Amino acid sequence: MTLEETIDIYCAAWSEPDPSYRQDLLGRSVAEDVRYTDPETDVTGIAALVDHISGVLAKRVGAKILRTSSVDSHHGSARFAWQMVNADGTVLPEGLDVVWIDEETGKLRTVLGFFGALRRE
Repeated sequence: MTLEETIDIYCAAWSEPDPSYRQDLLGRSVAEDVRYTDPETDVTGIAALVDHISGVLAKRVGAKILRTSSVDSHHGSARFAWQMVNADGTVLPEGLDVVWIDEETGKLRTVLGFFGALRRE
């Protein structure tokens, strides 16, 4: 599986309302002990990430996360932009994830999420 495919499966997990299928998607795309952190949370493990995503989706029923950029990678890390699209079609500001990749499995080992565009000085 390519890194882009892995990241797209990971993004699909963020759009999946069924926790069992979401866990399957995460099992295919992230390490068992994945660490996910963003400005609002910091969780470790697939089960904790499944639960966190459930909470996010409960507030935005029908929302989808879409990768909106190419994947830039080097030295076991990568970055990509994404955007949440609500069920009514409204779009939230783009976010950015930086990930570290498990060299043996190709799965995401750490995901560091940022919300919104970078601020200019």
